[in-house]
Amino acid sequence: MPASTETCPLCGRELIDGPSVNEHHLVPRTYRGRVTVRMHRICHNKIHSVFSEKELADYYHTPDRLLENEEICKFVKWVRKKDPGFYDRHRAMSKRR
Repeated sequence: MPASTETCPLCGRELIDGPSVNEHHLVPRTYRGRVTVRMHRICHNKIHSVFSEKELADYYHTPDRLLENEEICKFVKWVRKKDPGFYDRHRAMSKRR
């Protein structure tokens, strides 16, 4: 039986251990969040460039809710075409709150 492949909960691409993957607190630690999910660093950075910690704690604390946002949907459509190890710091960090 082949091993199942872990995928990013935001973009759905395969997660390959290394610098392109990190942990995201679904509810920020400043709001006592403890549950984390592994995701691509570029996806994680995009989430934090779009939403404040309060927005993440109050509403956007699941992958499904994140995908309700138009900017996140546009980003996911773009990044899904990239290799799983792809990381473009400038693209992910283009907007800061």
